[in-house]
Amino acid sequence: MTRTILLFAATLVSVAVSSAAPAEQPNVILIFIDDLGWKDVGCYGNDFVETPHIDRLAAEGVRFTDFYAAGAVCSPTRCALQSGQNQARIGITAHIPGHWRPFERVITPQTTMALPLDIVTIGEALQSSGYTTGYVGKWHLGNGAQFQPDRQGYDFSAVIGGPHLPGRFRVQGRSDLQPGPNQYRTDFEADLCVDFIRGSKDKPFFLMLSPFAVHIPLGAMSDKVQKYRDKANHQNRELPHPVYAAMIEHCDDMVGRIVDSVAREGLTEKTMVVFTSDNGGLYRRYDYREAADDNVSSLAPLKGEKGSLHEGGVRVPLIVKYPALARPGTICAEPAISYDLYPTFVDLAAGALPKNQTIDGLSLKPLLFDPRAKLPRETLFWHYPHYHHDRPTSSIRQRDWKLIEYLDGTGDVELYHLSQDIGEANNLAAERLGRVAELKKKLQAFRQDTV
Repeated sequence: MTRTILLFAATLVSVAVSSAAPAEQPNVILIFIDDLGWKDVGCYGNDFVETPHIDRLAAEGVRFTDFYAAGAVCSPTRCALQSGQNQARIGITAHIPGHWRPFERVITPQTTMALPLDIVTIGEALQSSGYTTGYVGKWHLGNGAQFQPDRQGYDFSAVIGGPHLPGRFRVQGRSDLQPGPNQYRTDFEADLCVDFIRGSKDKPFFLMLSPFAVHIPLGAMSDKVQKYRDKANHQNRELPHPVYAAMIEHCDDMVGRIVDSVAREGLTEKTMVVFTSDNGGLYRRYDYREAADDNVSSLAPLKGEKGSLHEGGVRVPLIVKYPALARPGTICAEPAISYDLYPTFVDLAAGALPKNQTIDGLSLKPLLFDPRAKLPRETLFWHYPHYHHDRPTSSIRQRDWKLIEYLDGTGDVELYHLSQDIGEANNLAAERLGRVAELKKKLQAFRQDTV
């Protein structure tokens, strides 16, 4: 009897170990949407926009409820993802080239204008593990030719510039890779990805797709726009903007094409598909002078938007589908952040992290295997000392507690208990002075160590 129990226990351990450690290096596809808000897709609660392919991705993988962009705007988060570091270490704390705001209360720092070439990117780290690497879409980490993805660890690079509608975007420096005359940008980006997957299927590959959607200026194909105008009229609702809703569906179509391509090549079981965003969404559209132009969407119940360190500016979707490790339909509430993806991918590739480069992220592999697990980390930090839809701020999340400290000389702080107040409606700073002092001290130590 005892021998039987021991053998059964040993079998369970063996199964758990084999499940937690897939035998072969997975392909990795990272879909990195621009300006997509936390509740912009169906599986996160959007009841208007139709996102069946993204929703299916969540149903077949792990959906993270408390995942964060490392920055409140695009370049900082892109820097964090490529480097595995909090972007403040590198000085890319604003979108490149940032705003010059001499009329404001304080002078804000100039951002570093490109990802330094001595940074070992995630592309380079995976190349050294035997991966073929590809990059498609928006880069926004330096304009010079020497700073482009093909110089930063990507075997295939198609950096695309220009807005969404046909005839208005081009692959930079590649006359051999150009869209058809009536092709929407996400359709073209999907074409490039499908070709890369087909051509790279015989060895492990890493593909990062970074579309310009759903960034302003708003632009979508007329059939989808009309569909959402009709739907909005039928439901008697104003938001989201019909063009914005159509742009989200364009992204969903793109996701569906990529997942279908993986399946056609027989790669589903050994491919990890990761879906996330570079920062929180917009609830207002802005012109180049930063004046509100039109309503785009609602981020409720979250407060704030892109350019803010409130939850609406930094909390974003994360979905991971990896059949060899992640159980379908699971939900993970453990806080995680963009720069965790670097060590996660290297971990699953059985690679090595760079020896002379600080890696602030942690591998999410334990959470894929057991979404109820906890990472060996209590705090996440943000530093955004710029004016862009909000005032210069730093913030810290320590488990359920979040503190925002304004850096414009006012001394203002905000304290929220997120598990009870996800909308950050009840500032507890005046009531919990001890908690404020503790978190401010940790935030100051982070800035001294990192900035």
